[in-house]
Amino acid sequence: MDTFSHEQEHPHRRGRGRRSLRRSRVHAVWQTSHHPDRRGCPAHGWEPAAHGGRHPAGRETSNAEGRQPVAEELQLTRFHYFTKAKQAGGVVTWSGDWAELADPKGAPRVVAQLAAADGLKPVIIAQFFTQSTGELLRPLNDSTKQEYKSGAVSFAEAYRPEYIGFGVEVNMLHEASPADYASFKAFFAEVAAAVKQASPETKVFTVFQLERLRGLRGGLYGGADNPAVNDWALLSDFPDADLLAFTTYPCIVYRDPSDIPADYYTAEITQHTSKPIAYTEAGWFRVGVAGWESTPEEQARFVSRYLEMTKPLSPGLLVWSFLYDQGVGEPFASMGLLGKDDSTSPAWEAWLKP
Repeated sequence: MDTFSHEQEHPHRRGRGRRSLRRSRVHAVWQTSHHPDRRGCPAHGWEPAAHGGRHPAGRETSNAEGRQPVAEELQLTRFHYFTKAKQAGGVVTWSGDWAELADPKGAPRVVAQLAAADGLKPVIIAQFFTQSTGELLRPLNDSTKQEYKSGAVSFAEAYRPEYIGFGVEVNMLHEASPADYASFKAFFAEVAAAVKQASPETKVFTVFQLERLRGLRGGLYGGADNPAVNDWALLSDFPDADLLAFTTYPCIVYRDPSDIPADYYTAEITQHTSKPIAYTEAGWFRVGVAGWESTPEEQARFVSRYLEMTKPLSPGLLVWSFLYDQGVGEPFASMGLLGKDDSTSPAWEAWLKP
């Protein structure tokens, strides 16, 4: 459970409608955790200005005139973010447009280099569609697949990461376009084999959205919960994955952490896969929205419960989605462990407990 993250907004990722309630993001994730190798928390943090990054407190890294920060400012921003993040873990992860893996100056390579320099472990997750709509970032044709595979292999050869993921919340793609999902499912096996050949020790995975997978569509989703109409069967679609990862935002469907079933993060998962598990995003707001309010203490109670309920499966990664609050839409706006100018909070203190 070692992660904090930074997320980078991308034009393809702007959410539309209530259907997914996703924040707009193709993002870089800086992870931290209780366990020095595993615990994490995707949270906005430091990001190179060239990639549209944000200050750890959520401010853009260039000023009103568009001036890029000088090297000293970037180093100070990076130092501030990593100093805070390293208090809570040892992993940094980037998640964003798959095409960036091939860019020698792209964000995932910058993240891998800086993580190594700061004694952190990089986790890279490549995305190829918009979760909120199911729209592909580019057609998943032979040309695109070759570019994606080439970029993945090039990155794996250069950095030999311990973890690399392909696809974020892929069950959302299955909901929107079963045909595109089927195409990716077949392609994943091909990419996984190529990456393992280039870097045999790298663990390859894909990511599912847990609440939707469970058939939970009520609460802020605006629909009705129906666990009988679920997508657990999709977990068997990726036999070539070394592990399976999940994002989880139970505050969207549960009003209080105590409402979450005790086996929420264990029982049904183990009924449908024997693979190792990771949680690459998790969140609970401390303010919430009208009629679905929360408090800092409630957020902290979820942090404690999340850490406790995920213990039985010993997840390889356990991630919180924001270190600091970011300028994102509701209900994600107050999901940071820290407010923009906070040095501590009940949730932050809960996260630090062993």
